[in-house]
Amino acid sequence: MSRILIKTPKEIERIRDCGALVAETLAKSKEMCKPGVSTLEIDDFVREFTLKNGAIPACLGYEGFPKSVCTSVNDVVTHGIPGPYVLKDGDIINVDITSILNGYYADSSETFFVGPPKPNASELVVTARECLFEGIRVCGLPNARFSDIGAIISGIAEEHGFSVVRDYCGHGIGRSFHEKPQVIHYRQMLPGPKIENGMVFTIEPMINEGSYKTRLLADKWTAVTADGKLSAQWEHTIAITPHGVEILTLAR
Repeated sequence: MSRILIKTPKEIERIRDCGALVAETLAKSKEMCKPGVSTLEIDDFVREFTLKNGAIPACLGYEGFPKSVCTSVNDVVTHGIPGPYVLKDGDIINVDITSILNGYYADSSETFFVGPPKPNASELVVTARECLFEGIRVCGLPNARFSDIGAIISGIAEEHGFSVVRDYCGHGIGRSFHEKPQVIHYRQMLPGPKIENGMVFTIEPMINEGSYKTRLLADKWTAVTADGKLSAQWEHTIAITPHGVEILTLAR
């Protein structure tokens, strides 16, 4: 059975370098999320900017994924494939970027408003962001366990009348895209493993306006809400250090 990999300070530094590039790419992608811009144009930018900066778009070709970034619009929960869809006022879009720099991966996403947000969309996106940052915060508490992440996220989502997706989770990351552990975002009955120094993983809660249930489209990648209601996601790659929790996917 594979175990959770503990990263050295040098490895964390490498992931941090990649994370800074991911953060910069994501910030520039936000500027493109305007009415009249297609999701394919966002993909083109992400691919070109990543390559220009000496990195590799990790999504491109990963298990057959056809594009360099995931663009999940409105009721798309995750793994939306960029294409001809043109963004319009009132849309929300999650842009999920993973890059490889000098052999190390980093992964981050944010849900953006396209034009003025509708009230229900605004509350959903703000709540998803709160779920992420509260999930990060509990990782730094004494004797924290992975199950604490799902507990705090579930509580916040339920308080706002939303639900937490169960079909997809966060993950360890480093020299591979997906490593141990799986990071569950919903409440669990049993305590999970302890969170320890040197662990590096993503927290990426997907929060639905309605039911937590999802369905997969015919392309075998795009996951949408089963009831057609909105979904929002935020994600960071974090490291557990002797000095506390560090978010590695922040701009420098």
